[in-house]
Amino acid sequence: MGLRFTTRASDSPWIDTVWTCTSEQVTRMTSVATVHWGLVFWKQEGGAYAAVSGPESRAGVAPVPADATFVGIEFALGTSLRAAPTPALVDRGVVLPDATPRTFRLDGARWETPGPDDAEALVDRLVRSGAVIRDPLVGDVRSGGCTDVSTRTVERRFRAATGLTQGAVRQIERAREAAALLAGGLASADVVGRLAYFDEPHLARALQRYVGRTARQLREGTGGAISLELDQTATS
Repeated sequence: MGLRFTTRASDSPWIDTVWTCTSEQVTRMTSVATVHWGLVFWKQEGGAYAAVSGPESRAGVAPVPADATFVGIEFALGTSLRAAPTPALVDRGVVLPDATPRTFRLDGARWETPGPDDAEALVDRLVRSGAVIRDPLVGDVRSGGCTDVSTRTVERRFRAATGLTQGAVRQIERAREAAALLAGGLASADVVGRLAYFDEPHLARALQRYVGRTARQLREGTGGAISLELDQTATS
């Protein structure tokens, strides 16, 4: 038993991914570093809950409500909540008050709790209300576009929008990609070459810091429940 994830992409420029998860006899998991903030909704024993999850700068251990079902929205890099700047959410989450099976409260208003197919409609309403905003400079930088501001200003605005430096974002994304490749059966030496790590010890340090797993654990699917969709179901 463990965490059973499904993830889908979105055609909304405001959303990175939408995911669902079921926890089965799991009370804790390895929380993998991520560059995205998100909204998470879950039901457990007849109760309904909602929270804002922040970017995570490194792997850690997080509690998991047992026998719960989740729906999550991971927002695109550069977006943020008007009521909670993304830097204030790094390595922490905020439980939203007064959640019910049908609605939740955010930014002073009540919103309909989404199912996995309703994420885009919810986010569209949040954007139109101004509850979710975006710094377009982040997208320009990520796509390699030119900006008319200084390097220092770019880094300041990037960090203000995402809570992370550009270097941290690159390292986290690379480690997550490495984890997926290893779980898919690729040898460590091949991952080193494909993702431009210096050597296998460099890869091992990155995995430990950002994923909380060794290469062997990722290949074998061992080490406990993990907040990352891999080629195999994470087991406890």
